[in-house]
Amino acid sequence: MDLALAISLFVLEVGWLALDWVYGYGLEVWAAQSDQARIDAADLAHMGRVRGLLIAVVVLAVLAAIFRAPRTVIAHVLVALLVGGSLTAAQHEWDHSHTPPGCVHYSAGC
Repeated sequence: MDLALAISLFVLEVGWLALDWVYGYGLEVWAAQSDQARIDAADLAHMGRVRGLLIAVVVLAVLAAIFRAPRTVIAHVLVALLVGGSLTAAQHEWDHSHTPPGCVHYSAGC
């Protein structure tokens, strides 16, 4: 039972992340037609959805640990690492693309 639950939740969570990346974020950026405000809104909305997925995955991993389902915990930790890496990359790209030219990140005006 543990293995079946682990595999099905793993596929569901990774599939949700991939479909959201393509259809939720990708199509919104495509529909923005170079309108930077809409692209920025799509970026922020996507990061919010990924953050929500990360929270859900961590909560499910904790619940699986409480109920002593080791394979499910491992699957959720792998998905949490994938989602966390994706969120970190998206936030890094956001920070990099929205830094004023000639600005030092740790100065008072940035």
